[in-house]
Amino acid sequence: MTTQAFNMDSQWLPFTPNRSFKNDPRIFTAASGAYFTTHDGRQVLDGISSLWCVSAGHNVKPINEAIKNQLDTLDYATAFQASNPKAFEAAEMIAAMAPGDLNKVLFCNSGSEAADTSLKVALAYHRARGEGHRNVFIGRERGYHGVGFGGISVGGIPANRKAFGAALLPRVDHLRFIHDPVNHAYINGVEPIWQEDILLELESRILPLHDPSNIAAVIVEPVAGSAGWYLPPQGYLKRLREICDKHGILLIFDEVITGFGRLGTNFASDYYGVVPDMLNFAKAVTNGVIPLGGVICRDHLYNSIMQANDKAPEHAIEFFHGYTYSGHPVACAAAIATLAHFKSEDLFARAGSMGHVLGDAMHSALKGLPTVLGIRTLGLAGAVELTSIAGLPGKRAYDIFMECFHKGVLVRPAGENLVLAPPFIVDKAQIDVMVGVLADAIKKHA
Repeated sequence: MTTQAFNMDSQWLPFTPNRSFKNDPRIFTAASGAYFTTHDGRQVLDGISSLWCVSAGHNVKPINEAIKNQLDTLDYATAFQASNPKAFEAAEMIAAMAPGDLNKVLFCNSGSEAADTSLKVALAYHRARGEGHRNVFIGRERGYHGVGFGGISVGGIPANRKAFGAALLPRVDHLRFIHDPVNHAYINGVEPIWQEDILLELESRILPLHDPSNIAAVIVEPVAGSAGWYLPPQGYLKRLREICDKHGILLIFDEVITGFGRLGTNFASDYYGVVPDMLNFAKAVTNGVIPLGGVICRDHLYNSIMQANDKAPEHAIEFFHGYTYSGHPVACAAAIATLAHFKSEDLFARAGSMGHVLGDAMHSALKGLPTVLGIRTLGLAGAVELTSIAGLPGKRAYDIFMECFHKGVLVRPAGENLVLAPPFIVDKAQIDVMVGVLADAIKKHA
């Protein structure tokens, strides 16, 4: 099969240099285990779990069978004024995995929708408590919370925001970024220790500027994944939790990337020992095979919104929000099978152990190579940061990404970073191949 078999004129590819793609397309036609098959018959090692999604590997039979069985039983049912058994079962499984009293699951279809949903829940919660004036959100520099207008407002990646400034939420501020490129260039499986209090700015500038009584929520990724796998300082998330509690501010963890095993635990919340008020999820919950996302809320959020409607007629809707495909029965069937498969194969523990293998391999093979500025690894993910080509930011990483693809390994360029985040089924030999191909590409494009 050649590219001539595909008419590429109609599709506008997302987050892709479309002009370049047509000259050198990457088209996957099949996948199994840790490998893709390309349109020209090559095998490509999936070094990024297909954008953090396919954690159990491709073509997992129990998940496939669950989807087929569900299609034969109930293909779709509206989520408005009705529900389906698989939605209840999936919500129960997800809530049981979440820490603390994160017990109420609001389903949506993606991480972007989860981010916007959590922001709307925050506003509704404060309004229900008689504090509707709390409408300021705080995100973080270089944070990523999807591409909805709420998500890019609290997000902090400049390229995602610059074309849409006039439509961003007006009452948003951003925390300082969490990476020290001088003192913490090389981190392997540990929490970086800062000598300064990186959250001092929150208490000394941001909160006084807006007044804590006006702030609805702080939203952060526990590990900054989309920007290039940047790790929080030791104690950072616990201190953030304490500050939010002190001022009645909700804390939202965006775990679309870190959720469901990437750090060797159910969630990054478990890894860091912090329970947020809301936890956003998507991607790995269905192993990427069917879109599904959601927000897990603590009991007091749900209870406050319900209690605020105690005196309303029984037919009155308490929270005006949802999506056509919220709790889609096929997606929920995929989630149930995926979560069961994770457990039966003990894949979270495997991710934790293989994470050490990946971290050691990356630091051993990549440190000291020309253009390498730093390497950050934690859980089953890692990033190598490179120097920029003058006047062409991101080009070196893109060229290395292309080189790796042609050598049979899919890596992810993120700004000046190259990221590896393989499926949990990866073995040492495959990690050695990934890291070796990446090392050779870095040398070639130095």
